[in-house]
Parts: sequence; C-alpha cells; structure tokens
Amino acid sequence: MKVAIIHDYIKEFGGAERVLGALCEIYPDAPIYTAFVDKNSTAYKHFKHKKIITSWFNFLPFASKLASPLRFLTPLIWRSFSAKGGPALGWNLSQYDVIISSASWYITKGFGGSKPIEICYCHTPPRWLYGYNTSVNFQKYAIVRAYALIVGHFLRLYDFKRAQKVNYFIANSKEVQNRIKKFYRKDASVIYPPVSIWDGRKSIYSQSSNLKNPPSTVYNQPSRDYYFIVSRIVGAKGLDLAVNAAVKAGFKLKIAGSPTGYYFEYNKLKDKSRSNIEFLGQVSDEDLAKLYKGAKAFLALAKDEDFGITPVEAMLSGTPVIAFNGGGYKETVIDGKTGILFNDYSADGLVAAIKKFESMKLNSKDCIEQALKFSKKRFKAEIENFVKSKVSAKG
Repeated sequence: MKVAIIHDYIKEFGGAERVLGALCEIYPDAPIYTAFVDKNSTAYKHFKHKKIITSWFNFLPFASKLASPLRFLTPLIWRSFSAKGGPALGWNLSQYDVIISSASWYITKGFGGSKPIEICYCHTPPRWLYGYNTSVNFQKYAIVRAYALIVGHFLRLYDFKRAQKVNYFIANSKEVQNRIKKFYRKDASVIYPPVSIWDGRKSIYSQSSNLKNPPSTVYNQPSRDYYFIVSRIVGAKGLDLAVNAAVKAGFKLKIAGSPTGYYFEYNKLKDKSRSNIEFLGQVSDEDLAKLYKGAKAFLALAKDEDFGITPVEAMLSGTPVIAFNGGGYKETVIDGKTGILFNDYSADGLVAAIKKFESMKLNSKDCIEQALKFSKKRFKAEIENFVKSKVSAKG
C-alpha cells in the first residue's frame, strides 16, 4: 500500500505538526507533500530527514511570508499536485493508493476519488473562512476586511467543493466533527491527536497506556508558585485575558512560546505586563517538561479551541488545568477532578476560577489517568485501523 501525506506547510511546530510527526511514524516511507517549507523554522528541524515534495509556491522569494497575503493562490498551489501536474518534480498523486491529508487553514483537502483514496485528518475547517477568531487579526483594517470579504467568498466555495472530494474525514475532536457536519455536510469519525512529553531523557507516557509504573519524574514536583501557558504569542489564544487577570490579581504567570507574525500581540502584551509576568520565549523540550510539572495549574483560555494539546500535556505531567468552558477543552478537562472549567470569559471570571481552584485539592494521578486517554500509542493504533478498514472496504 503506497501512502502519501499532504500537510498545509512546514513552518511552525504546533499541534498539527505533532500529528504530522505521528503519521510519519506510522508510515515512515510516505513522502510529505506540502505548499512550502521554511528551512529556518522549528518545524523543518523535525522533518528535514523526510522526503518532502513542495509545490511551485515554494520557489517564490519569501514564500513563507507571502503565504497569508497570497492565500487566494491556494487553488493553484494544490492543483500542482493533481494527476496531470509535473510528474518530473514528483507532482503526481495518482501513483498512491492512499492519501492522508492533514488539513487546517490552508484548504489542504480534495485530492481523493476512487484512486487514490483520501482520508482527511481535519484539525478544523479554515477558521478565517467561517467566522472563528484567528491568531492574527488582520481584518481590523478596513482594506483587509474588504480583501477578506471578496477572497473569502470564493475560497469558501472552493473549500466546500474540495471537501466533497474527500473519501473519509477524521476530526481531531467532537467540536471539529460538528464543524465538518455544519460547513461541509459530511460525517466524520473522531480520533483525538497524540500527546506526549519529552523530559530530556525519555518520553513520558508517549507510548504507555497504564499507570502500573509511572515515571518518578512525574511525582518529583518542585514548589508550585506560578501559573503556566504554552502558546505562540498571537491572538485568539486568550493570552490577553491571562495577562489582564495576572495584572489585576498579582499572581505569578509564565508564558512559554515565541511571537510570530508582525509581533502585534507580543508588543501589546509586553506593554501591559508587570514584574509578576514572565515571557520565556521558545524553550527546549526538557525545560518545557519542567515548567509543566512545576506549575500550580495550566491556563487554557482560547474561546473556541479546536482540540487543545497543551492542556493534555499539562495533565500528563500531573498538573491540573484551568480552562474556559468551550471548544475542545470540554472534551479533555474533567471539571472538579482534573481542573476547573469556567464560563465568565473576563479577567474577573478567570481570577474567580483561580480562587476556586486554590481552595480545592486535586489529585495528580487523576490528571495523568485522564491524559493517558490521548496517548500517541492509542492515536497510531486508531489511525492504522481506520486506514486498513477503509482500504479493505474499497476492495
């Protein structure tokens, strides 16, 4: 069975790229087809050993910076991978039996048919096309709103048409499953993404599915005196809510992650921050594991998160989560057992949730047990079984 994997682009290493990494482990011989590659990026470091086939867009100067403003070119970008497109450059998907598309905002879908079969792992229908908050709010400018209105109309039509060509959808959460049904009128199976933590010596629970021999590092907790967030410093992640609450209540807050885009959000947050708020930038996997384990609680504050891997990573470390009661968080955090879900999306609402949390006693073991439901071993087994069943059904 010849398999190809198609991914939006290789630029930033986030949740979608962790899924891509797990897919590459399941199908090590499968090449990655993608719109473009930023060879200076954190994502490229993870996949540079793979066979990567890019579209013509990759050959444009400053391709990674132009991808967003030139998003109207996405139909032409993906057309280059059609059965009639450039076989000499590897742009020929008809040679494969199965295509697994990893789709988010770049309309990376619609390559299937009778052969190859396409299985689309959908992180979400493109948020910017369907009215959801996005990481960079360029539409605050009138000229950009006009541009998005025109381009968005045609790309919504294109996105819907491409979705109809997908043989089978997999959603990363029930939240996204509902969006697929709403916007594409297609059914989807739910397979939660893989979660694991690297502590510098071994991957904590990356493969394990029980608690018989938990790593001792999970329980060797340093003094917990701060709240923690892991996120790219962009909009729509609830970082402004966390900073406003920390300024108001004076609790210690650490934020790991680097600013992206044009630094609008980062500069805004830095201006309003106080000495109790620390921006750590990009941290190593080993330091990240320590930060998770040392936190009082992890703050998950996006309003309509698609799934949310970082809260599960926190629970895998034995650290409870304080999350907004929306999106994928409702599927991972058990209110009152592995953390707190709160409804008042304001600085006062978050401060009240923190005060409630600090009056409770939560068990680290409960957090770990919940997180194990989202292990990489489980993800790989479910994906393999899904692909085999659909290929067998097609004969």
